[in-house]
Amino acid sequence: MIHLLLLFAVHTAPPSSPVGALRLEASLAPPAQPTASETSAAPPEKKAATPAKNSKNTPRPRVLSTNKPGNPTAPTWTAAQKAEMDSFLNEIDQQARAAPKPTLAQRSLAMAREQARQLAAQDEAGEAMLERRPNGPPADPFSLEMYMDGLVRRLNRSAAYVRNDPRSKGIRPASVQFRLNPDGSLKSFVVLNAGDQADEIAYIKSVIERSVPFSPFPPDIDKAARSLGVTICIQPGSSDSSGLGFSRMHGGRCR
Repeated sequence: MIHLLLLFAVHTAPPSSPVGALRLEASLAPPAQPTASETSAAPPEKKAATPAKNSKNTPRPRVLSTNKPGNPTAPTWTAAQKAEMDSFLNEIDQQARAAPKPTLAQRSLAMAREQARQLAAQDEAGEAMLERRPNGPPADPFSLEMYMDGLVRRLNRSAAYVRNDPRSKGIRPASVQFRLNPDGSLKSFVVLNAGDQADEIAYIKSVIERSVPFSPFPPDIDKAARSLGVTICIQPGSSDSSGLGFSRMHGGRCR
């Protein structure tokens, strides 16, 4: 009986650890080796192809290039070409040195021509007006200037033979214009502004009629113009007898 009790006590004794502390343990079996049939059926694995460094199909980066600025290639000259060029330059230098320098008279004449060109531009705009020929060449300014000076001198010489009473002069400005043909004859006489200068206008007309014919046009003016118009301005305000006569007026217009 004692032995039976002991055996019953051993089998019915509660476990020493609580139920909640039970632990499941498992171990992984080693991988199964594939059989021969499976090995033959499986396709062979492809190895990843590594890109070739110098493959022709691999696109290369584009490089933009520009021409660097630099001196162009200098032409090569032969000894004969150099000698010919030196001879040509020496000949030009000798001609420049051999050319005589302008004298004082030539320089003065050039300055006079330049001044005459400026005065002629003023004359053509106001005092002297050219009736240009169609397609005619321009008149030489120096020649036009000299012709006008001669015309004024001729008027002053003729004025000495025409009577003029200074007491008959008015106090208002006036202007007249006469035009000459290429042969120096009078083409027209027009009163532009009479003012109160009737007697003075009659005096000027008498002087012009006494002066004709004037000198014929120089060849260059004759080729350039069919007639030459001259405007005379009557400017009162001076009672001095030394102011009588005709003179050139530059840089102004008749009022």
